[in-house]
Amino acid sequence: MVHQFPAAETDVRSLTFFCLKTEIPQLEPGTGNTKGAQETKEESYSSLSEDDNSTDSGNESSPSQRRKDLSPGCVPSAGCIAAARRRRHLARTRADYLPLDVSNDCQVSQRRESSDLEDEDESDRNNLRFVPKMRAFRHRMAEHMVPVSDESSEDEAETKWEEQQIKKAVKLPQVIHEAYSDGSLCKAPPAKPTFDPCVSLPPVNLETIKKQLTERIASLQDVHRAHQREYEKHMEDIESSKITVQKLEESSDAAMNYKFYRGMKTYVENLVNCFNEKLKYINELESAVHALLQQRAMSVLKRRQDELKMEATYMQHLTTGNGKPTNDGLESDEKMKLLKACEHRRTCRRQLRERSQKAGHHEGMSSDEELTLPELTEFQKSKDNILEESKKIFEDVHEDFCDIRKILLKFQEWKEKFPDSYCDAYISFCLPKLLNPLIRVQLINWSPLERNSTDLEEMPWFRAVEEFSDAKKSKRDDDRDEEVLSRVIEKTILPKITVFVKNVWDPLSTSQTENIIQLCNNMFEKQVLSRNECSRAKQDLINAVVLRMKKSVEEDVFIPLYPKSTVEDKSLPCSEFQERRFWSAVKLLSNVLLWDGIVQEDTVRDLGLSKLLNRYLLLNLFNTAPGAENIEKCKEVVACFPQRWFQNLGNGSTLPELRNFCQHLLQCARVLHRNNRSDETEEVILLLVKVKALRIVEDFIEEYKLEHLKSVIRK
Repeated sequence: MVHQFPAAETDVRSLTFFCLKTEIPQLEPGTGNTKGAQETKEESYSSLSEDDNSTDSGNESSPSQRRKDLSPGCVPSAGCIAAARRRRHLARTRADYLPLDVSNDCQVSQRRESSDLEDEDESDRNNLRFVPKMRAFRHRMAEHMVPVSDESSEDEAETKWEEQQIKKAVKLPQVIHEAYSDGSLCKAPPAKPTFDPCVSLPPVNLETIKKQLTERIASLQDVHRAHQREYEKHMEDIESSKITVQKLEESSDAAMNYKFYRGMKTYVENLVNCFNEKLKYINELESAVHALLQQRAMSVLKRRQDELKMEATYMQHLTTGNGKPTNDGLESDEKMKLLKACEHRRTCRRQLRERSQKAGHHEGMSSDEELTLPELTEFQKSKDNILEESKKIFEDVHEDFCDIRKILLKFQEWKEKFPDSYCDAYISFCLPKLLNPLIRVQLINWSPLERNSTDLEEMPWFRAVEEFSDAKKSKRDDDRDEEVLSRVIEKTILPKITVFVKNVWDPLSTSQTENIIQLCNNMFEKQVLSRNECSRAKQDLINAVVLRMKKSVEEDVFIPLYPKSTVEDKSLPCSEFQERRFWSAVKLLSNVLLWDGIVQEDTVRDLGLSKLLNRYLLLNLFNTAPGAENIEKCKEVVACFPQRWFQNLGNGSTLPELRNFCQHLLQCARVLHRNNRSDETEEVILLLVKVKALRIVEDFIEEYKLEHLKSVIRK
């Protein structure tokens, strides 16, 4: 329970307490703020001395005069305290203000001073944020006071509270004042640790001490071992650094080496940038040349197929119309002009063969690929324009960046000076791709199908790469410079040949086929492949050859069958047309079988024997009467067969694909023997021996008792 004071008394006590608390703030423990405490206490003593002087003298005095009466650090006298009590008593009786003097003359001035103090008090409270509110002081004051029910207990509590406040205000400044007056040190001595004998320590024995020492020794040993390892590592680093420094000191040309590497790096970067810039034009020109050649090849092929269809239709109408063509549009001027043009080209080729005295040629075995004069002129003009543009590609490039020989000399110098770094950089694998643009430019006018085309071995790039590959090899096992030429062939030459095979090559042309086969054999011999490695470029080329031959067998082979009465007279157009188509198929058979050794044997035998011989040629041979003509046709067919197919045959049997052909030869031999044509019979027997049909020959000799022919078998 808190005692409720009257309003005047509450204001006086609050004012007094506020003055004390404002002028003398509480010190926090351990802060050491003695100077501030001394100043606040001096101000509180000044206020108390003012009250005392005003009470004793009874006259009004200024606040500065009252503060001057009390010196700092002095305790208010009992008179001051009694005067303060009397003022509080008067305030309680009047209950409106607290006069500072008991005389009536000074009431107005005292009231004005009281209001000034209140204003000053209010401003102090606003300025000092660390001062608590009045309500907090009142509550705190009420907590320290003992609750009473009458006025006497209230006075005692008030007296007790005043004494406590005075003690708080006086205690610390007196101690500080005495310390300064005695000349003692301002700083208190540090507190010494005290030992409390009541505290019990853990028992100590020998085992505990030994255990602690052992653990300490083990810990130190671990640290020592770690330091020892670190020391050894540092010593190794020092030795390694010494060796490195010694090597660097011994190599006096380190700056020259750095200069070489730096120059080589710059050279390669410039070379690659140059090729990247020119590659676009190279591709365009190369595509233009291939498109021009493909256009010519397609036009020749289309003309031949169209002429074949028109001629076959014309012959069919001749046979069905008793030699008179029907009126179905075939007599149109355009179609007749095509047939006449075809016959004219055929006549020109025949006359050319007669002048060259070429023997063993049959009508239909020549390649009808001649161009007219306007077509040839336009083709040559377009090709010359492309070649002229190709010469301008590297016109603005220095020789060091467009001459293959000089480029290879740069890398050869690198290899001779620094073989280890040369091999580690895999230059042997990079050179084929790096030289690809320059080689393709030189191959723009080259065709693997033409006989008058420049041989690869005679080209400057080929000789330069070959010399580089044959140069002195370094001591390292991973030096692959001898494979540079083979890799150039694989990366550049074989893909170009594949493009020609797909788009330009005509399997019916013997000259084109022989040229490309010879070129492939030469390239495959020079192409040194790594062990157990299958060249992808080579396989792509072989696949393209097989696809092109299959297409030719399906589209270009046509052998019509006419009645015997129509073909007996060799001067009739139908007979001539049939003969031309037969020899054209024989020519294709020969060209297909030339690929033996490059294309797989099973594929060649399937195309040449199963599809061409058994499906087309045998039908014509069966319809041809046994005799010189039939034997000549069989000889030409047998001459196309590769001899190695018959080297490892056993049991006197021939190839499975040749059984029907051998039966046809046997039938011809029997007919000829019955007609007493022994010479022709012997020729047929020789053909059977060539294809290793020895069992058929033995049975024939045994059947007809031809003992004189046994010598033929032994050959």
